Amino acid sequence: MTSFPGSDLPATPHDPTAGTGENQVGPVQAVLDGWPGPALCLGPDGRILAANAAAEILAQRHDGWSADLMRWASTGGPAAEATRSVPVETGHGPGVVEFTAALLPGGKVLCLGRDATLERRLRHALTESRQRYKDLVDISSDFAWEVGPDGRFVFVSAAGAIGYSAEQLIGRHPSEFVLSDFADQPLPFETDVPIERTEVWMRGREGDAFCLISSAVPLRGAEGYWVGARGACRDITEARVKGMELAQVRLREKYLGYIVSSTRDDVDPSKTLEIAVGVATNATGAAGARLYARTGDVFLPAAGPPATLVEPAKDQVAALLEQAALQPTPLVGGDDQISLLACRTLFRHEVNGAVMVWQADGRPWSEEDVSMVQAIADQVGVAVAQARYQERLKTLSERDGLTGLYNRRTFMELLEQRLEKQTGGSSALLYFDLDNFKAVNDKLGHGAGDDVLRAVGDLLRRLARVADLAGRLGGDEFVLWIDRVDEAQAMAVADRLLREAAEFLRPLSASEDKPLGVSIGVAPYRGGTVETAQSLIDRGDQGMYAAKRMGKGHRALAPAAPAAEM
Repeated sequence: MTSFPGSDLPATPHDPTAGTGENQVGPVQAVLDGWPGPALCLGPDGRILAANAAAEILAQRHDGWSADLMRWASTGGPAAEATRSVPVETGHGPGVVEFTAALLPGGKVLCLGRDATLERRLRHALTESRQRYKDLVDISSDFAWEVGPDGRFVFVSAAGAIGYSAEQLIGRHPSEFVLSDFADQPLPFETDVPIERTEVWMRGREGDAFCLISSAVPLRGAEGYWVGARGACRDITEARVKGMELAQVRLREKYLGYIVSSTRDDVDPSKTLEIAVGVATNATGAAGARLYARTGDVFLPAAGPPATLVEPAKDQVAALLEQAALQPTPLVGGDDQISLLACRTLFRHEVNGAVMVWQADGRPWSEEDVSMVQAIADQVGVAVAQARYQERLKTLSERDGLTGLYNRRTFMELLEQRLEKQTGGSSALLYFDLDNFKAVNDKLGHGAGDDVLRAVGDLLRRLARVADLAGRLGGDEFVLWIDRVDEAQAMAVADRLLREAAEFLRPLSASEDKPLGVSIGVAPYRGGTVETAQSLIDRGDQGMYAAKRMGKGHRALAPAAPAAEM
Protein backbone atom coordinates (compact mmCIF):
# COMPACT_ATOMS: atom_id res chain seq x y z
CA MET A 1 0.00 0.00 0.00
CA THR A 2 1.31 3.47 -0.90
CA SER A 3 2.05 5.79 2.01
CA PHE A 4 0.31 9.20 2.29
CA PRO A 5 2.59 12.16 2.98
CA GLY A 6 2.72 12.91 6.70
CA SER A 7 0.99 9.65 7.59
CA ASP A 8 2.00 6.67 9.73
CA LEU A 9 0.86 4.08 7.17
CA PRO A 10 3.39 1.28 6.59
CA ALA A 11 4.82 0.81 3.11
CA THR A 12 3.58 -2.80 3.02
CA PRO A 13 0.23 -4.33 3.77
CA HIS A 14 -0.45 -5.40 7.30
CA ASP A 15 -2.84 -7.70 9.04
CA PRO A 16 -6.00 -5.68 9.76
CA THR A 17 -6.73 -7.90 12.73
CA ALA A 18 -3.27 -7.55 14.30
CA GLY A 19 -2.41 -5.51 17.35
CA THR A 20 -4.24 -3.11 19.51
CA GLY A 21 -1.61 -0.39 19.83
CA GLU A 22 -2.11 3.25 19.10
CA ASN A 23 -1.17 2.92 15.44
CA GLN A 24 -2.70 -0.47 14.96
CA VAL A 25 -6.16 -0.15 13.35
CA GLY A 26 -6.80 -3.70 12.27
CA PRO A 27 -10.51 -3.84 13.23
CA VAL A 28 -11.10 -0.50 11.48
CA GLN A 29 -9.38 -1.67 8.31
CA ALA A 30 -12.19 -4.07 7.66
CA VAL A 31 -14.64 -1.17 7.66
CA LEU A 32 -12.39 0.82 5.36
CA ASP A 33 -11.91 -2.01 2.92
CA GLY A 34 -15.65 -2.70 2.86
CA TRP A 35 -16.51 0.93 2.07
CA PRO A 36 -17.20 1.43 -1.67
CA GLY A 37 -15.72 4.93 -1.77
CA PRO A 38 -12.52 6.43 -0.39
CA ALA A 39 -12.18 5.96 3.38
CA LEU A 40 -9.54 6.83 5.96
CA CYS A 41 -8.87 6.57 9.68
CA LEU A 42 -7.17 9.64 11.17
CA GLY A 43 -5.37 9.95 14.45
CA PRO A 44 -6.04 12.65 17.08
CA ASP A 45 -3.26 14.71 15.50
CA GLY A 46 -4.78 14.38 12.04
CA ARG A 47 -2.26 11.78 10.74
CA ILE A 48 -3.64 9.04 8.50
CA LEU A 49 -3.60 5.74 10.34
CA ALA A 50 -5.31 3.64 7.69
CA ALA A 51 -6.91 4.01 4.26
CA ASN A 52 -8.61 1.81 1.73
CA ALA A 53 -7.68 1.22 -1.89
CA ALA A 54 -10.04 3.92 -3.25
CA ALA A 55 -8.34 6.52 -1.06
CA GLU A 56 -4.91 5.25 -2.21
CA ILE A 57 -5.96 5.73 -5.84
CA LEU A 58 -7.07 9.31 -5.18
CA ALA A 59 -3.79 10.00 -3.41
CA GLN A 60 -1.84 8.74 -6.40
CA ARG A 61 -3.67 11.25 -8.65
CA HIS A 62 -3.51 14.19 -6.27
CA ASP A 63 -2.71 14.28 -2.56
CA GLY A 64 -3.75 17.85 -1.75
CA TRP A 65 -7.12 16.66 -0.57
CA SER A 66 -5.64 14.41 2.10
CA ALA A 67 -3.60 17.27 3.54
CA ASP A 68 -6.78 19.36 3.73
CA LEU A 69 -8.56 16.52 5.49
CA MET A 70 -5.69 16.04 7.93
CA ARG A 71 -5.65 19.74 8.87
CA TRP A 72 -9.40 19.60 9.42
CA ALA A 73 -9.12 16.61 11.77
CA SER A 74 -6.15 18.02 13.69
CA THR A 75 -8.02 21.25 14.43
CA GLY A 76 -11.06 19.50 15.84
CA GLY A 77 -13.21 20.01 12.77
CA PRO A 78 -15.10 16.70 13.00
CA ALA A 79 -16.39 17.57 16.44
CA ALA A 80 -18.02 20.72 15.06
CA GLU A 81 -18.92 19.62 11.55
CA ALA A 82 -19.80 16.05 10.62
CA THR A 83 -18.99 16.37 6.90
CA ARG A 84 -16.12 17.80 4.90
CA SER A 85 -15.99 18.22 1.15
CA VAL A 86 -12.58 18.27 -0.52
CA PRO A 87 -11.59 18.79 -4.15
CA VAL A 88 -9.98 15.80 -5.85
CA GLU A 89 -8.74 14.71 -9.23
CA THR A 90 -11.06 12.01 -10.54
CA GLY A 91 -9.06 10.96 -13.57
CA HIS A 92 -11.58 12.57 -15.90
CA GLY A 93 -11.51 16.04 -14.50
CA PRO A 94 -11.82 17.84 -11.16
CA GLY A 95 -14.26 16.37 -8.70
CA VAL A 96 -15.49 16.55 -5.14
CA VAL A 97 -15.51 13.90 -2.43
CA GLU A 98 -17.67 14.49 0.61
CA PHE A 99 -16.33 12.79 3.76
CA THR A 100 -18.57 12.01 6.70
CA ALA A 101 -16.66 11.89 9.97
CA ALA A 102 -17.33 9.49 12.86
CA LEU A 103 -15.45 9.96 16.13
CA LEU A 104 -13.80 6.75 17.47
CA PRO A 105 -12.34 5.94 20.92
CA GLY A 106 -8.94 7.40 21.58
CA GLY A 107 -9.65 10.58 19.57
CA LYS A 108 -9.48 8.75 16.26
CA VAL A 109 -11.70 9.86 13.34
CA LEU A 110 -13.21 7.55 10.77
CA CYS A 111 -13.76 9.42 7.44
CA LEU A 112 -16.02 7.71 4.94
CA GLY A 113 -16.13 9.46 1.57
CA ARG A 114 -18.54 9.44 -1.33
CA ASP A 115 -18.10 10.91 -4.79
CA ALA A 116 -20.28 14.09 -4.78
CA THR A 117 -19.03 15.31 -8.14
CA LEU A 118 -22.17 14.50 -10.12
CA GLU A 119 -24.45 15.87 -7.40
CA ARG A 120 -22.43 19.07 -7.20
CA ARG A 121 -22.42 19.45 -10.94
CA LEU A 122 -26.17 18.90 -11.10
CA ARG A 123 -26.76 21.35 -8.28
CA HIS A 124 -24.54 23.92 -9.96
CA ALA A 125 -26.29 23.36 -13.29
CA LEU A 126 -29.68 23.79 -11.64
CA THR A 127 -28.57 26.97 -9.88
CA GLU A 128 -27.10 28.28 -13.08
CA SER A 129 -30.26 27.33 -14.97
CA ARG A 130 -32.43 29.15 -12.46
CA GLN A 131 -30.23 32.21 -12.67
CA ARG A 132 -30.25 32.00 -16.44
CA TYR A 133 -34.05 31.76 -16.45
CA LYS A 134 -34.29 34.71 -14.06
CA ASP A 135 -31.90 36.75 -16.17
CA LEU A 136 -33.76 35.92 -19.36
CA VAL A 137 -37.11 36.85 -17.80
CA ASP A 138 -35.68 40.12 -16.54
CA ILE A 139 -34.11 40.86 -19.91
CA SER A 140 -36.92 39.73 -22.17
CA SER A 141 -39.85 41.30 -20.32
CA ASP A 142 -40.62 44.32 -18.24
CA PHE A 143 -42.20 42.17 -15.58
CA ALA A 144 -43.23 38.62 -14.87
CA TRP A 145 -46.35 37.96 -12.87
CA GLU A 146 -48.60 35.31 -11.41
CA VAL A 147 -52.15 35.54 -10.11
CA GLY A 148 -53.82 33.19 -7.68
CA PRO A 149 -57.28 31.61 -7.64
CA ASP A 150 -58.87 34.93 -6.66
CA GLY A 151 -57.25 36.65 -9.66
CA ARG A 152 -54.99 38.83 -7.51
CA PHE A 153 -51.25 39.14 -7.98
CA VAL A 154 -49.31 36.65 -5.87
CA PHE A 155 -46.00 37.27 -7.60
CA VAL A 156 -44.53 40.19 -9.54
CA SER A 157 -40.89 40.33 -10.59
CA ALA A 158 -38.66 42.53 -8.48
CA ALA A 159 -38.63 45.53 -10.83
CA GLY A 160 -42.40 45.98 -10.48
CA ALA A 161 -44.48 47.47 -13.30
CA ILE A 162 -46.42 50.52 -14.54
CA GLY A 163 -44.81 52.73 -11.93
CA TYR A 164 -45.61 50.43 -8.98
CA SER A 165 -43.18 48.32 -6.99
CA ALA A 166 -43.71 44.58 -6.74
CA GLU A 167 -44.89 44.96 -3.14
CA GLN A 168 -47.50 47.55 -4.19
CA LEU A 169 -48.93 45.21 -6.82
CA ILE A 170 -49.03 41.94 -4.91
CA GLY A 171 -52.48 41.35 -3.43
CA ARG A 172 -54.24 43.66 -5.88
CA HIS A 173 -56.44 42.66 -8.80
CA PRO A 174 -55.14 43.49 -12.31
CA SER A 175 -58.55 44.83 -13.32
CA GLU A 176 -57.95 47.77 -10.96
CA PHE A 177 -55.35 49.07 -13.40
CA VAL A 178 -56.99 48.31 -16.75
CA LEU A 179 -58.22 51.39 -18.67
CA SER A 180 -62.00 51.61 -18.72
CA ASP A 181 -62.10 51.61 -22.53
CA PHE A 182 -60.57 48.11 -22.50
CA ALA A 183 -62.27 46.68 -19.40
CA ASP A 184 -64.71 44.60 -21.47
CA GLN A 185 -61.94 42.84 -23.38
CA PRO A 186 -60.40 39.47 -22.36
CA LEU A 187 -57.43 40.03 -20.06
CA PRO A 188 -54.26 37.90 -20.06
CA PHE A 189 -54.46 37.75 -16.26
CA GLU A 190 -57.71 35.78 -16.52
CA THR A 191 -56.82 33.58 -19.47
CA ASP A 192 -58.10 30.02 -19.52
CA VAL A 193 -55.88 29.01 -22.46
CA PRO A 194 -52.26 29.75 -23.38
CA ILE A 195 -52.00 33.10 -25.16
CA GLU A 196 -49.22 35.01 -26.88
CA ARG A 197 -48.72 38.70 -27.64
CA THR A 198 -52.03 39.97 -26.31
CA GLU A 199 -52.24 43.73 -25.82
CA VAL A 200 -53.71 45.35 -22.73
CA TRP A 201 -53.82 49.04 -21.80
CA MET A 202 -53.32 49.85 -18.11
CA ARG A 203 -53.25 53.00 -16.00
CA GLY A 204 -49.92 53.66 -14.26
CA ARG A 205 -49.26 55.06 -10.83
CA GLU A 206 -48.97 58.62 -12.17
CA GLY A 207 -52.15 58.29 -14.23
CA ASP A 208 -50.41 57.79 -17.55
CA ALA A 209 -51.45 54.98 -19.91
CA PHE A 210 -49.27 51.93 -20.55
CA CYS A 211 -49.65 49.51 -23.45
CA LEU A 212 -48.42 46.05 -22.43
CA ILE A 213 -48.04 43.02 -24.63
CA SER A 214 -48.41 39.82 -22.65
CA SER A 215 -47.97 36.09 -23.05
CA ALA A 216 -49.54 33.87 -20.41
CA VAL A 217 -50.55 30.34 -19.50
CA PRO A 218 -53.31 29.23 -17.15
CA LEU A 219 -52.50 27.31 -13.97
CA ARG A 220 -54.61 24.29 -13.05
CA GLY A 221 -54.95 22.29 -9.88
CA ALA A 222 -54.88 18.51 -9.45
CA GLU A 223 -58.48 18.21 -10.65
CA GLY A 224 -57.94 20.45 -13.66
CA TYR A 225 -59.65 23.53 -12.27
CA TRP A 226 -58.26 27.00 -12.96
CA VAL A 227 -56.20 28.19 -10.01
CA GLY A 228 -54.50 31.19 -11.56
CA ALA A 229 -52.32 32.29 -14.44
CA ARG A 230 -48.69 33.07 -15.02
CA GLY A 231 -47.13 35.27 -17.65
CA ALA A 232 -44.76 38.00 -18.69
CA CYS A 233 -45.46 41.50 -20.03
CA ARG A 234 -43.43 43.97 -22.02
CA ASP A 235 -44.09 47.69 -22.11
CA ILE A 236 -44.58 48.68 -25.76
CA THR A 237 -46.20 52.04 -25.04
CA GLU A 238 -43.51 54.06 -26.78
CA ALA A 239 -43.61 51.86 -29.87
CA ARG A 240 -47.40 51.85 -29.93
CA VAL A 241 -47.62 55.65 -29.48
CA LYS A 242 -45.08 56.15 -32.24
CA GLY A 243 -47.06 53.75 -34.40
CA MET A 244 -50.27 55.67 -33.76
CA GLU A 245 -48.50 58.95 -34.44
CA LEU A 246 -47.14 57.54 -37.69
CA ALA A 247 -50.61 56.31 -38.63
CA GLN A 248 -51.99 59.78 -37.87
CA VAL A 249 -49.31 61.35 -40.05
CA ARG A 250 -50.06 58.96 -42.89
CA LEU A 251 -53.80 59.54 -42.54
CA ARG A 252 -53.21 63.28 -42.48
CA GLU A 253 -51.06 63.04 -45.61
CA LYS A 254 -53.74 60.94 -47.26
CA TYR A 255 -56.47 63.45 -46.41
CA LEU A 256 -54.41 66.42 -47.53
CA GLY A 257 -53.46 64.50 -50.66
CA TYR A 258 -57.12 64.49 -51.67
CA ILE A 259 -57.18 68.28 -51.47
CA VAL A 260 -53.87 68.72 -53.31
CA SER A 261 -54.92 66.31 -56.07
CA SER A 262 -58.26 68.05 -56.48
CA THR A 263 -56.59 71.47 -56.58
CA ARG A 264 -54.26 70.19 -59.30
CA ASP A 265 -56.64 68.08 -61.37
CA ASP A 266 -60.20 69.37 -60.97
CA VAL A 267 -61.29 72.13 -63.30
CA ASP A 268 -64.02 73.26 -60.91
CA PRO A 269 -62.44 74.60 -57.68
CA SER A 270 -65.78 74.30 -55.89
CA LYS A 271 -65.25 70.54 -55.99
CA THR A 272 -61.95 71.04 -54.17
CA LEU A 273 -63.73 73.06 -51.51
CA GLU A 274 -66.35 70.35 -51.04
CA ILE A 275 -63.57 67.76 -50.69
CA ALA A 276 -61.88 69.98 -48.11
CA VAL A 277 -65.14 70.17 -46.14
CA GLY A 278 -65.38 66.37 -46.18
CA VAL A 279 -61.76 66.02 -45.07
CA ALA A 280 -62.27 68.50 -42.23
CA THR A 281 -65.36 66.63 -41.04
CA ASN A 282 -63.88 63.14 -41.20
CA ALA A 283 -60.39 63.97 -39.94
CA THR A 284 -61.63 65.76 -36.82
CA GLY A 285 -64.78 63.72 -36.17
CA ALA A 286 -66.77 66.95 -36.29
CA ALA A 287 -70.54 67.17 -36.55
CA GLY A 288 -70.17 69.60 -39.42
CA ALA A 289 -67.75 71.76 -41.37
CA ARG A 290 -67.99 74.72 -43.69
CA LEU A 291 -65.67 76.80 -45.86
CA TYR A 292 -66.12 80.53 -46.12
CA ALA A 293 -64.96 83.03 -48.73
CA ARG A 294 -64.22 86.56 -47.59
CA THR A 295 -65.60 89.51 -49.52
CA GLY A 296 -64.44 92.72 -47.92
CA ASP A 297 -65.00 92.13 -44.21
CA VAL A 298 -67.84 89.67 -44.71
CA PHE A 299 -67.42 85.87 -44.68
CA LEU A 300 -69.91 84.08 -46.92
CA PRO A 301 -70.37 80.28 -47.12
CA ALA A 302 -68.47 78.84 -50.07
CA ALA A 303 -68.80 75.10 -49.43
CA GLY A 304 -70.44 72.81 -46.92
CA PRO A 305 -73.85 71.46 -45.96
CA PRO A 306 -76.74 73.91 -46.15
CA ALA A 307 -77.81 72.83 -42.67
CA THR A 308 -77.04 70.14 -40.08
CA LEU A 309 -78.77 68.83 -36.99
CA VAL A 310 -76.08 70.52 -34.93
CA GLU A 311 -75.59 74.04 -36.27
CA PRO A 312 -73.77 77.00 -34.69
CA ALA A 313 -75.63 80.28 -34.35
CA LYS A 314 -74.91 82.87 -37.04
CA ASP A 315 -73.71 85.45 -34.55
CA GLN A 316 -71.30 82.88 -33.04
CA VAL A 317 -69.93 82.11 -36.50
CA ALA A 318 -69.56 85.76 -37.48
CA ALA A 319 -67.77 86.68 -34.24
CA LEU A 320 -65.39 83.71 -34.39
CA LEU A 321 -64.49 84.24 -38.07
CA GLU A 322 -63.84 87.92 -37.46
CA GLN A 323 -61.39 87.00 -34.67
CA ALA A 324 -59.85 84.11 -36.63
CA ALA A 325 -59.01 86.50 -39.46
CA LEU A 326 -56.64 88.34 -37.12
CA GLN A 327 -54.48 85.44 -35.97
CA PRO A 328 -52.35 82.87 -37.83
CA THR A 329 -53.32 79.82 -35.75
CA PRO A 330 -56.72 78.13 -35.34
CA LEU A 331 -59.12 79.72 -32.86
CA VAL A 332 -61.45 77.81 -30.53
CA GLY A 333 -64.89 79.18 -29.69
CA GLY A 334 -68.44 78.19 -28.81
CA ASP A 335 -70.15 77.42 -25.53
CA ASP A 336 -71.33 74.47 -23.42
CA GLN A 337 -73.65 73.35 -26.22
CA ILE A 338 -71.33 73.52 -29.20
CA SER A 339 -67.57 73.71 -29.80
CA LEU A 340 -66.20 75.69 -32.73
CA LEU A 341 -62.76 75.62 -34.33
CA ALA A 342 -61.86 78.06 -37.11
CA CYS A 343 -58.74 78.99 -39.05
CA ARG A 344 -58.27 81.64 -41.70
CA THR A 345 -57.15 80.89 -45.25
CA LEU A 346 -54.61 83.00 -47.10
CA PHE A 347 -53.84 83.80 -50.71
CA ARG A 348 -50.87 85.97 -51.50
CA HIS A 349 -50.58 86.87 -47.80
CA GLU A 350 -54.14 88.17 -47.63
CA VAL A 351 -57.05 86.61 -45.73
CA ASN A 352 -59.50 85.33 -48.33
CA GLY A 353 -61.62 82.92 -46.30
CA ALA A 354 -61.80 80.50 -43.39
CA VAL A 355 -62.31 76.86 -42.46
CA MET A 356 -64.64 76.08 -39.57
CA VAL A 357 -65.67 72.82 -37.90
CA TRP A 358 -68.04 72.28 -35.01
CA GLN A 359 -69.21 69.53 -32.68
CA ALA A 360 -71.91 69.09 -30.07
CA ASP A 361 -71.73 68.89 -26.26
CA GLY A 362 -68.84 71.32 -26.02
CA ARG A 363 -66.30 68.49 -26.49
CA PRO A 364 -62.77 69.93 -26.48
CA TRP A 365 -60.59 69.79 -29.58
CA SER A 366 -57.42 67.70 -29.55
CA GLU A 367 -54.04 68.96 -30.69
CA GLU A 368 -54.39 66.74 -33.74
CA ASP A 369 -57.74 68.35 -34.60
CA VAL A 370 -56.21 71.82 -34.37
CA SER A 371 -53.22 70.77 -36.45
CA MET A 372 -55.46 69.19 -39.10
CA VAL A 373 -57.65 72.29 -39.46
CA GLN A 374 -54.51 74.41 -39.77
CA ALA A 375 -53.17 72.11 -42.50
CA ILE A 376 -56.47 72.19 -44.40
CA ALA A 377 -56.58 75.98 -44.18
CA ASP A 378 -53.02 76.14 -45.55
CA GLN A 379 -54.06 74.03 -48.54
CA VAL A 380 -57.41 75.54 -49.50
CA GLY A 381 -56.47 79.22 -49.61
CA VAL A 382 -55.56 78.79 -53.27
CA ALA A 383 -58.77 76.86 -53.97
CA VAL A 384 -60.86 79.62 -52.37
CA ALA A 385 -59.13 82.18 -54.58
CA GLN A 386 -59.67 79.99 -57.64
CA ALA A 387 -63.35 79.52 -56.77
CA ARG A 388 -63.85 83.25 -56.37
CA TYR A 389 -62.02 83.92 -59.63
CA GLN A 390 -64.08 81.31 -61.45
CA GLU A 391 -67.24 82.74 -59.93
CA ARG A 392 -66.26 86.15 -61.29
CA LEU A 393 -65.59 84.63 -64.71
CA LYS A 394 -68.92 82.86 -64.59
CA THR A 395 -70.66 86.09 -63.61
CA LEU A 396 -68.95 87.95 -66.44
CA SER A 397 -69.94 85.27 -68.91
CA GLU A 398 -73.54 84.92 -67.68
CA ARG A 399 -74.46 88.37 -66.43
CA ASP A 400 -74.86 91.73 -67.98
CA GLY A 401 -72.03 93.86 -66.64
CA LEU A 402 -74.17 96.96 -66.16
CA THR A 403 -77.40 95.65 -64.64
CA GLY A 404 -76.30 92.30 -63.13
CA LEU A 405 -79.18 90.57 -64.98
CA TYR A 406 -78.67 87.53 -67.20
CA ASN A 407 -77.23 88.47 -70.56
CA ARG A 408 -78.93 87.47 -73.79
CA ARG A 409 -77.00 84.22 -74.34
CA THR A 410 -77.48 82.93 -70.79
CA PHE A 411 -81.14 83.97 -70.65
CA MET A 412 -81.90 82.17 -73.91
CA GLU A 413 -80.15 78.99 -72.67
CA LEU A 414 -82.00 79.03 -69.35
CA LEU A 415 -85.32 79.80 -71.03
CA GLU A 416 -84.85 76.90 -73.42
CA GLN A 417 -84.26 74.60 -70.45
CA ARG A 418 -87.43 75.86 -68.74
CA LEU A 419 -89.51 75.26 -71.87
CA GLU A 420 -88.19 71.73 -72.20
CA LYS A 421 -88.91 70.85 -68.57
CA GLN A 422 -92.41 72.35 -68.41
CA THR A 423 -94.74 69.60 -69.66
CA GLY A 424 -97.95 71.12 -68.31
CA GLY A 425 -99.47 74.26 -66.79
CA SER A 426 -98.70 77.72 -68.02
CA SER A 427 -96.11 80.50 -67.63
CA ALA A 428 -95.50 83.81 -69.35
CA LEU A 429 -92.79 86.03 -70.77
CA LEU A 430 -92.82 89.82 -70.31
CA TYR A 431 -90.86 91.60 -73.05
CA PHE A 432 -90.39 95.36 -72.68
CA ASP A 433 -88.23 98.32 -73.55
CA LEU A 434 -87.95 101.83 -72.14
CA ASP A 435 -90.03 104.74 -73.29
CA ASN A 436 -88.11 108.02 -73.91
CA PHE A 437 -84.77 106.42 -73.06
CA LYS A 438 -83.04 107.94 -76.08
CA ALA A 439 -83.83 111.41 -74.75
CA VAL A 440 -81.88 110.63 -71.56
CA ASN A 441 -78.78 109.64 -73.52
CA ASP A 442 -79.10 112.61 -75.85
CA LYS A 443 -79.75 115.26 -73.22
CA LEU A 444 -78.09 113.92 -70.03
CA GLY A 445 -75.41 111.69 -71.53
CA HIS A 446 -74.66 107.99 -71.54
CA GLY A 447 -73.68 108.01 -67.87
CA ALA A 448 -77.22 109.03 -66.98
CA GLY A 449 -78.48 106.38 -69.37
CA ASP A 450 -76.41 103.74 -67.55
CA ASP A 451 -77.98 104.83 -64.25
CA VAL A 452 -81.42 104.24 -65.76
CA LEU A 453 -80.46 100.76 -66.94
CA ARG A 454 -79.09 99.89 -63.49
CA ALA A 455 -82.35 101.12 -61.93
CA VAL A 456 -84.31 98.80 -64.25
CA GLY A 457 -82.08 95.92 -63.10
CA ASP A 458 -82.89 96.73 -59.47
CA LEU A 459 -86.57 96.93 -60.29
CA LEU A 460 -86.62 93.50 -61.95
CA ARG A 461 -84.74 91.89 -59.06
CA ARG A 462 -87.44 93.16 -56.69
CA LEU A 463 -90.22 91.82 -58.90
CA ALA A 464 -88.70 88.46 -59.77
CA ARG A 465 -89.37 85.45 -57.59
CA VAL A 466 -86.80 82.70 -56.99
CA ALA A 467 -88.11 80.60 -59.89
CA ASP A 468 -88.35 83.55 -62.29
CA LEU A 469 -85.70 84.68 -64.78
CA ALA A 470 -84.79 88.31 -65.53
CA GLY A 471 -82.48 89.39 -68.34
CA ARG A 472 -81.27 92.20 -70.53
CA LEU A 473 -81.29 91.31 -74.21
CA GLY A 474 -79.39 94.41 -75.25
CA GLY A 475 -79.78 98.18 -75.36
CA ASP A 476 -82.94 99.06 -73.44
CA GLU A 477 -84.72 95.73 -74.11
CA PHE A 478 -85.50 93.54 -71.09
CA VAL A 479 -87.31 90.24 -70.45
CA LEU A 480 -88.90 88.63 -67.40
CA TRP A 481 -89.90 84.97 -67.40
CA ILE A 482 -92.71 84.45 -64.85
CA ASP A 483 -92.88 80.81 -63.86
CA ARG A 484 -96.20 78.99 -63.32
CA VAL A 485 -98.73 81.80 -63.85
CA ASP A 486 -101.81 81.95 -66.01
CA GLU A 487 -102.65 84.76 -68.42
CA ALA A 488 -104.55 86.89 -65.89
CA GLN A 489 -101.73 86.62 -63.34
CA ALA A 490 -99.19 87.55 -66.00
CA MET A 491 -101.17 90.66 -66.95
CA ALA A 492 -101.32 91.61 -63.25
CA VAL A 493 -97.53 91.39 -62.98
CA ALA A 494 -97.25 93.54 -66.11
CA ASP A 495 -99.52 96.16 -64.55
CA ARG A 496 -97.35 96.18 -61.42
CA LEU A 497 -94.26 96.63 -63.56
CA LEU A 498 -95.88 99.56 -65.33
CA ARG A 499 -96.70 101.26 -62.03
CA GLU A 500 -93.33 100.72 -60.39
CA ALA A 501 -91.42 101.73 -63.50
CA ALA A 502 -93.35 104.98 -63.69
CA GLU A 503 -92.68 105.61 -60.01
CA PHE A 504 -88.98 104.73 -59.82
CA LEU A 505 -87.82 105.75 -63.31
CA ARG A 506 -89.62 109.08 -63.70
CA PRO A 507 -87.07 110.96 -61.52
CA LEU A 508 -84.37 109.86 -63.96
CA SER A 509 -86.23 111.21 -67.03
CA ALA A 510 -84.62 113.74 -69.40
CA SER A 511 -87.60 116.09 -68.99
CA GLU A 512 -91.17 116.30 -67.78
CA ASP A 513 -92.52 116.06 -71.28
CA LYS A 514 -90.50 112.92 -71.96
CA PRO A 515 -91.08 110.78 -68.84
CA LEU A 516 -89.34 107.42 -68.57
CA GLY A 517 -91.58 104.34 -68.56
CA VAL A 518 -91.95 100.90 -70.15
CA SER A 519 -94.04 99.28 -72.85
CA ILE A 520 -94.69 95.60 -72.23
CA GLY A 521 -95.61 92.67 -74.43
CA VAL A 522 -97.10 89.71 -72.51
CA ALA A 523 -96.52 86.31 -74.19
CA PRO A 524 -98.28 83.42 -72.38
CA TYR A 525 -96.74 79.96 -72.67
CA ARG A 526 -98.58 76.66 -72.32
CA GLY A 527 -96.49 73.71 -71.10
CA GLY A 528 -96.20 70.68 -73.34
CA THR A 529 -95.99 72.63 -76.60
CA VAL A 530 -92.94 72.62 -78.86
CA GLU A 531 -92.49 76.37 -79.04
CA THR A 532 -88.86 77.48 -78.93
CA ALA A 533 -87.34 80.18 -76.80
CA GLN A 534 -86.73 82.37 -79.84
CA SER A 535 -90.35 82.02 -80.94
CA LEU A 536 -91.53 83.08 -77.48
CA ILE A 537 -89.17 86.08 -77.55
CA ASP A 538 -90.46 87.07 -81.00
CA ARG A 539 -94.07 86.91 -79.78
CA GLY A 540 -93.18 89.05 -76.77
CA ASP A 541 -91.53 91.57 -79.07
CA GLN A 542 -94.69 91.72 -81.18
CA GLY A 543 -96.78 92.27 -78.07
CA MET A 544 -94.48 95.13 -77.01
CA TYR A 545 -94.93 96.93 -80.32
CA ALA A 546 -98.65 96.43 -80.01
CA ALA A 547 -98.45 98.18 -76.62
CA LYS A 548 -96.49 101.09 -78.13
CA ARG A 549 -99.13 101.57 -80.77
CA MET A 550 -101.58 101.98 -77.90
CA GLY A 551 -99.42 104.81 -76.54
CA LYS A 552 -96.36 104.64 -74.32
CA GLY A 553 -96.66 103.12 -70.85
CA HIS A 554 -99.03 100.29 -71.82
CA ARG A 555 -99.00 96.54 -71.96
CA ALA A 556 -100.47 94.29 -74.63
CA LEU A 557 -101.08 90.57 -75.05
CA ALA A 558 -98.78 88.99 -77.61
CA PRO A 559 -100.16 86.96 -80.53
CA ALA A 560 -100.76 83.30 -79.84
CA ALA A 561 -98.07 80.81 -80.78
CA PRO A 562 -98.23 79.52 -84.39
CA ALA A 563 -100.31 76.37 -84.78
CA ALA A 564 -97.27 74.32 -85.81
CA GLU A 565 -95.71 75.08 -82.44
CA MET A 566 -98.76 74.33 -80.30
